[in-house]
Amino acid sequence: MRRLGARRERGWAAAILGALALLAFLPLAVQRDDVLNFVFVTLLSITLAQSWNVVAGYAGQVNLGHAAFFGLGALTARTLWIGGTPLAPALAAGALVATAFALLIGVAAFRLRGAYFAIGTLALGEILRTTVSNVLPEISTLPTAAIATYRLSQRYYLALALAALSVVAVALLSASRLGLGMQALREDEEAAEAAGVGALRLKLTALALSTALAGLAGGLFAYYHISYYPSHAFSPSWTFDALLMTFIGGVGTLHGPVLGAVLYVFLKEYLALRWVDFHLLIFGALFVVIVLLLPGGLVQAAARARRLLAR
Repeated sequence: MRRLGARRERGWAAAILGALALLAFLPLAVQRDDVLNFVFVTLLSITLAQSWNVVAGYAGQVNLGHAAFFGLGALTARTLWIGGTPLAPALAAGALVATAFALLIGVAAFRLRGAYFAIGTLALGEILRTTVSNVLPEISTLPTAAIATYRLSQRYYLALALAALSVVAVALLSASRLGLGMQALREDEEAAEAAGVGALRLKLTALALSTALAGLAGGLFAYYHISYYPSHAFSPSWTFDALLMTFIGGVGTLHGPVLGAVLYVFLKEYLALRWVDFHLLIFGALFVVIVLLLPGGLVQAAARARRLLAR
């Protein structure tokens, strides 16, 4: 069973990476910025969903303060990049700051379990959002020289690379002993500890990988925008977007967050245009239906469909 699961994960990883490779030709074939923007948002969403999936889907720790690490990555990368630091080191620094902060608070936060951990992380995210909005209330705008050299294609290819990186990272994790240990914690933490699994070490490892990916996604977000409020990257909407995408696709799977991100972004854009006043209500109803009827998301729905067709 374990070998079969690993083979399926490798198959999905190869299929997803193949699809992402094909998207590398999109800017050459399509000159419309609206299409590139749509695919860019989808790729950013894949990275964000995979980052949340690591700690919640594999380690079973529901992090409702994920936006804090996305925001820290955005703030750090943007500040360094505008200050003259090359983009790659700025993005790496954003991921490092997000991870360091996560590990700093992780030891204390993981003393909480279940709903208490979720509430504690949500409070942390709101504290950072409020602090940043008070300290940096003005719009962050790129310098004139940076605006003059702005190219959407550069942001697009970076988003493509980060989406591929997140898929590879989760694929390697799911097939490793660390990933299996995290899944054991998710299923029954006490039983896993009794079997010799180091719960705190695995939780911190999952949190470090999760927040590093979130920090990179935040840095990409900061690099993409010409102007935005720094506090916007700390908005809880980033957390709940990641949560929705992961649950819609299938939490704790490799391909679920990818499927969820594609469907979520498409529906969000479509509903925002057709029913601008009701799209959030529709999303809320959709999430409730999925959690109640298909807790495994699109992955579970596809498995049920295959079983029905096989009869």
